[in-house]
Amino acid sequence: MADELKRLVADEAARMIVSGQRVGLGSGSTAGLFVAALGKRIAGGAVADVVGVPTSAATRELAWMHSVPVATLEECPRLDLTVDGADEIDPWLDLIKGQGGALMREKIVAAASERFVVIADESKLVSKLGNRAPVPVEVLPFGWRSTARSIEAIGAEVVLRTAGDDPFVTDQTNWILDCRFQQIDDAWDLACELDAIAGALAHGLFVGMTDAVMVGRNDGVETLTGRGAGGGG
Repeated sequence: MADELKRLVADEAARMIVSGQRVGLGSGSTAGLFVAALGKRIAGGAVADVVGVPTSAATRELAWMHSVPVATLEECPRLDLTVDGADEIDPWLDLIKGQGGALMREKIVAAASERFVVIADESKLVSKLGNRAPVPVEVLPFGWRSTARSIEAIGAEVVLRTAGDDPFVTDQTNWILDCRFQQIDDAWDLACELDAIAGALAHGLFVGMTDAVMVGRNDGVETLTGRGAGGGG
């Protein structure tokens, strides 16, 4: 059922795109369905002159596969909108992102966009961030244990993300620490604390960035633009 809802909301988001737009292409399973749906609209002639800016190497390859023209953020420094997924969404439309490891590029591309639209199935709605997902933090491999200790000092249980027996490596050749906090009462304050830690290059708290959330539900797609998004958790 979750896959069906993801496809439903991805198709609806693709129908938002109009000819001539420059679109940030998110990473992850739901964003991947959006890329595929956008490719179908381009191939069918519904839209033209659309250019996508991928947030990861994996998304770039997916865009190529579905014949979505791509460019870099240097070539298209200002985007009309970005469409991406999320791991958790709270009632204020603040997010935890980065389980796929693309959080740094995702945040840069979202910040370069006139609008940032998140697509998700309703299971991603939570009453408070951190209820289920850890906060990923992209760190320099140099001194990562010291960085981890600094994050532990502000209340997190920290685990180095691995791929098999080796550290998971991001597209920037950095590593990721998955940081689980007992509770996140103030996402903005926590984001500021993480921003101040030496060696922490980016984190998965997207606070005050989201313009709208499109939620796939059993009875259709609901668009949230303010308080009241939160669900169970």
